[in-house]
Amino acid sequence: MGSLAHLNKYFWKYKWLLFLGIFFTFCSNFFGVVPAQLVRYALNLVTETIGVYFLFKGFSLQTAFYEVFASALLFYGLLIICMAFMKGFFLFLVRQTIIVMSRHIEYDLKNEIYEHYQTLPLSFYRKQNTGDLMARISEDVSKVRMYVGPSIMYGMNLISVFILVIYYMYHVNQTLMWYVLLPLPFLSISIYYVNSLIIKKSEEIQKGLSSISTFAQEAFSGIRVLKSFVREDNSIKDFDSASAHYRKKSIDLVKIDSLFTPLISLLVGFSTLLVVFIGSKEVMAGQISIGNIAEFIMYVFMLTWPVTALGWTSSQIQRAAASQQRINEFLNYQSELVDGKGLKQVIVGNWKFENVSFTYPGTDIEVLHNLNFEIKAGDSVAILGTTGSGKSTLALLMGRFYDPSSGIIYLDGINLKDWDMQYLRNNLGFVPQDVFLFSTSIADNIKFGNEALGQEQIENAAELADVHENIIDFPQQYETILGERGVTLSGGQKQRVSIARALAKNPEMLVLDDCLSAVDTHTEHQILSNLKKVLDGKTSVIISHRVSSAKLAKQVLVLDQGSIVEKGTHTKLMSQKGAYFELYQKQLEQTN
Repeated sequence: MGSLAHLNKYFWKYKWLLFLGIFFTFCSNFFGVVPAQLVRYALNLVTETIGVYFLFKGFSLQTAFYEVFASALLFYGLLIICMAFMKGFFLFLVRQTIIVMSRHIEYDLKNEIYEHYQTLPLSFYRKQNTGDLMARISEDVSKVRMYVGPSIMYGMNLISVFILVIYYMYHVNQTLMWYVLLPLPFLSISIYYVNSLIIKKSEEIQKGLSSISTFAQEAFSGIRVLKSFVREDNSIKDFDSASAHYRKKSIDLVKIDSLFTPLISLLVGFSTLLVVFIGSKEVMAGQISIGNIAEFIMYVFMLTWPVTALGWTSSQIQRAAASQQRINEFLNYQSELVDGKGLKQVIVGNWKFENVSFTYPGTDIEVLHNLNFEIKAGDSVAILGTTGSGKSTLALLMGRFYDPSSGIIYLDGINLKDWDMQYLRNNLGFVPQDVFLFSTSIADNIKFGNEALGQEQIENAAELADVHENIIDFPQQYETILGERGVTLSGGQKQRVSIARALAKNPEMLVLDDCLSAVDTHTEHQILSNLKKVLDGKTSVIISHRVSSAKLAKQVLVLDQGSIVEKGTHTKLMSQKGAYFELYQKQLEQTN
């Protein structure tokens, strides 16, 4: 229960729903237990007066006696109906309090997890897979809800029913009470055991279903590869094998589940048999009446479901505890990126890297090594290098998605750690190398950084990114809904929409991380010409493996294996005939 202590703050938040739910549970069970006594009174009335009724056979007094007798039974019957109505009414209130409370807690817990996800750094997401993140916010939270809702409701129901039933049985006949309770522990333990097996098998089935879903998803996503390599038959065989495994586990679950109802019926029948047998002896001894036997049989059935639910509730609590422990692992994970002074002031755009080195968390490979350079406000800097040279890592450091392993990054003479992260990123236009578009309209994607943008501003940003003409060719134009990850668009179109999204934000600083790799040279030239106007007066960093992208820059940095090997203007670097010159010559040959 230690991991479930995290939920105590929510119980306190919704304490009145919880307290009212407990009160309504007691009221509902009170009106459910009392009818057993009414049945006893009615049955005793019948057994004790039926002989007298037949004594007046043939006399007019028999009719008057029958009317009194029938009126008394009708009164008891109406009382039982009223009690059933009251029980149902309070049971409705129980669900309107405890179950509603569980939905509120589920809502709050999901929001807490999602909000915490937003605070976690990229280093966290490098170590986690999306499926696990989704499972904790959906499947695990659903299992926790079963604890804060149905489990608590059935637990309170068990306690209140036991208190009421044992109280009444104790005051009627203690001997019969103990015989009634004798099979119940065996029933609860048996149900717990069977239910544990059911849960185990259910989890195996869930894994099998997940495996089938993953297999099918990969097959459908990679259908072109599958067909091109003529692997359809193998895919069908593999799917058939996974389905057969799932079928076997499902049949095993059905076999175990088939024990559930017979086991309950057997133990309930045994309890009923004990009531009748021991009760008959007590009746012959003059200790109880025949009505008491009927009353105790009703008590047996009243106790059956709560005791049966005890095993189910215990299993649900165990599953909830395991799920909450998984949730707590993420909630207890704290970001290493902490705002120092949380500064928010006008940003000029002067950058300085001083002995900056970086190693990705969980690895021992130094991606950047002892970088030292400056970017003046309003200047444009191009960072070139081959794949794996550390260009993209440099961009991530500027957006403070990571902190340097050593060294200091200054922005306007202030340690980057002392700036408010949200404020910094709000003033930084960032176009990542791995383009991601959301499954909404093109217009919504472009104005993602500023929801207040009008249609004219959206179109202007698209024109600067040289994607406006492509967009207006679509039937829905800017209202075209993109598929998952922007699959509706080509690679080049996705990159240009991503550039438009950054430009529409109109930031003080701009970082373009190899965002023109999927466009042709003509389109690249057009975009760079447009950007030249936009970048005037703005601090910008253009990261690329193409030398042509460096023509906008006042300064060029050439990275190789995490170190700056060359630095200067295009003319200067070309005259040195070093790494930059070689890169230029190779790309010139490729274009020719």
